[in-house]
Amino acid sequence: MPTTPSAHNPEGSPVPDAESAGTGGTALLGRKAAKIDRLAELMGPRDEGTHGAGIWRTAFSRLRRSPMAITGAIIVAGFVVVALFAPLLAPYAPTAQTWGDEVFPNQNIFVGPRAENWLGLDNLGRDQFSRMVIGARQTLLVGVVATLVGFGVGALLGGTAGAAATLGGRWGRTIDNAIMRVIDMMLALPTLLLAVTVAALIGPSLTTVMLAVGIAQVPIFARLLRGAMISQGNRDYVLAARALGVRKHKIALTHILPNSLGPVIVQSTLTLATAIIDAAALSYLGLGNPDPSFPEWGTMLADAQRFLSSAPQLAVYPALAIIVTALGFTLLGEAMREALDPKLRK
Repeated sequence: MPTTPSAHNPEGSPVPDAESAGTGGTALLGRKAAKIDRLAELMGPRDEGTHGAGIWRTAFSRLRRSPMAITGAIIVAGFVVVALFAPLLAPYAPTAQTWGDEVFPNQNIFVGPRAENWLGLDNLGRDQFSRMVIGARQTLLVGVVATLVGFGVGALLGGTAGAAATLGGRWGRTIDNAIMRVIDMMLALPTLLLAVTVAALIGPSLTTVMLAVGIAQVPIFARLLRGAMISQGNRDYVLAARALGVRKHKIALTHILPNSLGPVIVQSTLTLATAIIDAAALSYLGLGNPDPSFPEWGTMLADAQRFLSSAPQLAVYPALAIIVTALGFTLLGEAMREALDPKLRK
């Protein structure tokens, strides 16, 4: 019986039916998938636990393995604990001149460390350890508030300038130039000199130190955030959002700004160390809190300069506290910068 044309091809070979073709295709796909899996195994094991991890989670995992970050975190944590629980840790009142009859500064007679006074007595017979502990709270308060002032004002100015320069067109560039010229004038003065000028105009007080140091830090945050936002403004996700018709203010607030805050947050940690040093310098110059019931490390250092030859420990204790605390914040900030910056990751 003659065969139909559908059963054979022109050369006379049989044509596979649909079922056999489907089985052969599945087998081919299976072999390809097996080869891909084998190639992936040869390239290295896959870590499913870190799949899809964000930048902050990856940075935190790097910080946990960094000796510099661990050292800085321990110093900062110890400083914060002492500052928060200062009234509980201080055995005596910071203004109590309980041992005033044992100290004679005019005769160079001071009391050093002993059982009831771990760090000795100051020139008025007050417990030095209690004053150091209470001073930690004042130092933390000044450093944190000053950093928040600088961060808030600087982020407002820098964010406005960055958004205007990136998405504002011609008028945006005009606004950016106006803001940045003010920032440049502030940068023309050294940080400490600017802080001294503000403190001298307002008058000596704890609030003066906070505002003076905070205002001096504004240009740093403003320029850093502006530069980060301009850099982010050329990324593909910003171009895609503009192509989709998303409003400019929404692009700036929900897309560019959140992705630009990483370097600014790291800088705030480094600035906190600088703020502590600047606050101590202002107190040393007599522009800090004049109330002796609220001791501050910079004020203690200034009061001890008269007795450097006879009782150098009165200056050594607050100086070491300032140095170690600033070092802790600096180490933590540098470790955070290395963990968040792809160019500095090790």
